[in-house]
Amino acid sequence: MKRLSDFCKVLIETKFFRRFILMLIFIASVLVGLETYESLAITYARLFEITDYIIVFFFTLEIVIKIIAEGRHPFRFFTDAWNIFDFIIVASCFVPVTAGFVAIFRLIRILRVLRLISALPKLQLLVSALLKSVPSMVYVIFMMGILFYIYAIMGTVLFQKNDPMHFGSLQQSALSLFTAITLEDWTDMMYTQIYGSDTYGYNDPDEMLVTEKTGLIRQPEARPIAGVLYFTSFILIGAMVVINMFIGVILSGIDDVKIEMERKERFAQLEKNGTTLYDEIAVLAIKMEDLKDQMDFIKDRIQKEDKKGK
Repeated sequence: MKRLSDFCKVLIETKFFRRFILMLIFIASVLVGLETYESLAITYARLFEITDYIIVFFFTLEIVIKIIAEGRHPFRFFTDAWNIFDFIIVASCFVPVTAGFVAIFRLIRILRVLRLISALPKLQLLVSALLKSVPSMVYVIFMMGILFYIYAIMGTVLFQKNDPMHFGSLQQSALSLFTAITLEDWTDMMYTQIYGSDTYGYNDPDEMLVTEKTGLIRQPEARPIAGVLYFTSFILIGAMVVINMFIGVILSGIDDVKIEMERKERFAQLEKNGTTLYDEIAVLAIKMEDLKDQMDFIKDRIQKEDKKGK
């Protein structure tokens, strides 16, 4: 049993094994997309079915090999979140299909595409960083919500009569601001407030039709100063500052996850090489001694430079 466990442990570390599983995931992802074309799904139904059985077989075999590699402690396989993720996706392939749940089964098969995340370390890093950043993002989202609420009230008070389609109510104003923060068509909304809805914005046939059907009543009023200050300040604060805060939080999360992954790799390498904790302390002590010698050399050099200067 130990020989089999050691063999499986070596096998899952080989490049061939990793590339083979990655190729299977890629093929499974492509097949799921091709099956959305009804003509292909009907013409090559048998081929899709056989290929699906083969892919599920190798996915299951991969899970079994990884569990056997844990030796006498098979449940250690489930201590890794990515292993649990892979296990759930593979287990979903064995969900029995009935006539009424074919569509749901197809949706479950889409989950196989997500295995690309667990198969590629760089994607793992990004996803882990996003998950780690969620607690910090909550505060950024909360601050963004306050910003939206304040500007939605201001927009409703200032532009409700002139532009009821975008600022007719508090919720409509918030939705318009969400559109503006994506930097999509915010200039049109701004010009509508600057020049008035009788001059700009509502001349489009589609918008006129919406206005007629919904019974919106407009009282055109140009607010050039308010329109410029309102939208430029919101875009600067919302689109530039807040979004950059999101980016900063994510980058911080990436750095934290990198450190954690490097630490795990270090522990795995030590375990693989059979290095004890005492060996690590001894190596660290030697490095500290070398660092001390370098610091003494720099200190002596500084003292000599000071004497020369005097």
